[in-house]
Amino acid sequence: MDFYYMPGSAPCRSVIMTAKALGVELNKKIVNTLEKEQLKPEFVKINPQHTIPTIVDNGFALWESRAILVYLVEKYGKDDSLYPKDPKQQAIVNQRLYFDMGVLFKSFADYYYPILIFNKPEDPENFKKIETAVGFLNTFLEGQEYVAGDHLTIADIAILATVSTFVAVNFELKSYPNVAKWYANAEKVVPGWSENLEGLAQMKQWFDAKMKDVKA
Repeated sequence: MDFYYMPGSAPCRSVIMTAKALGVELNKKIVNTLEKEQLKPEFVKINPQHTIPTIVDNGFALWESRAILVYLVEKYGKDDSLYPKDPKQQAIVNQRLYFDMGVLFKSFADYYYPILIFNKPEDPENFKKIETAVGFLNTFLEGQEYVAGDHLTIADIAILATVSTFVAVNFELKSYPNVAKWYANAEKVVPGWSENLEGLAQMKQWFDAKMKDVKA
């Protein structure tokens, strides 16, 4: 399975961890979006939206990380533990995935991308949105070890990719005890954590260099 990605990308890392959990081998192909490689005609032909992550599985192309996670577990999962078939349980997993995409990860992008990519000043209002989003996650985790039920699902993996990115850029979890406890457990139980750390290290190196330039 061809996998077009960048190691530092949280959505890409969620696919790597899910593939690891399923024993799916990825033929990794780096697409450096900072160098506009996603706009090359050969990639646009695969994915007209020219976004990463993108997979090509025996000729079947798919993008949007959370859609990829669902596809992988439905096709390659040995059981339904990572993505339950029960409608109510599955609905909770879906809700958490949409929350990650539309609220949690979006809050990261809305605050950090203007600073890192466009050299804009920090926006305190956008930082408050991060705090609100993590606060919601803290509420979801009240009395729970996992984000969408009583066992590990792809919702945990997707949100772990996002939260670990927050941690990498020095966002403190101490004010969110449920998130901090979940995060400590997720590090231990999510397959592919070491691969996630490798990508995070690259992302953090780039982040630290960019922030030094911004503050110079």
